[in-house]
Amino acid sequence: MFPMTLLFNATIETVYMVIVATIIATLVGLPWGIVLYTSRRGNILAHPLLYQVLAIIVNVTRSIPFIILMIAVIPLTRILVGSSIGTNAAIVPLSLCAMPFIARVVENALLEVDSGLVEAATSMGATAWQIICKVFIPEALPGIINGLTLTVVSLIGYSAMAGAVGGGGLGDLAIRYGYQRFDTSVMLITIVIMIVLVQAVQLVGDKLAKWYAHTGQ
Repeated sequence: MFPMTLLFNATIETVYMVIVATIIATLVGLPWGIVLYTSRRGNILAHPLLYQVLAIIVNVTRSIPFIILMIAVIPLTRILVGSSIGTNAAIVPLSLCAMPFIARVVENALLEVDSGLVEAATSMGATAWQIICKVFIPEALPGIINGLTLTVVSLIGYSAMAGAVGGGGLGDLAIRYGYQRFDTSVMLITIVIMIVLVQAVQLVGDKLAKWYAHTGQ
């Protein structure tokens, strides 16, 4: 019989990879998205050249398929974690692929903010930093939460791809015990668990976005 401890450990590895990669990607992607928005022509920190450079980087990195990115950054992964195999190693490409996605999500969420609020804050003498912290982020937060939810869901799927090349988690389990040993039950169980994870993340994300949209806090 298939050992349930392996299934439990693989699930924990997947959750760990996704959570850590999301935190790292958000720490980079959030300010990246804010700079993208504020440096647009006509905005509070307008810098068209900077915007074009950052936008090109976002578009280029987002267009690279994850499996190719994972292989391409193996040297960087070895430098950062000392290995190109394992759960910690998979976090590096997962974080890198999520950063530009989050940046674009944040930029798009900020584009939905009413320009009248910015004008009102400016007329009252608010600095650019105050406008970003007191107007942009609070007003755009529901959209940012929805975007982060979508990012986490995508990372769950990407983590399975990382497992195909030794990244650990449910993907690795499905390949080694399901595909290579022709055990269909393992494949089905891993699929069910990933569906549950995706549904749980989507439910929590939707609830948070709806709650914040209603309370504005």
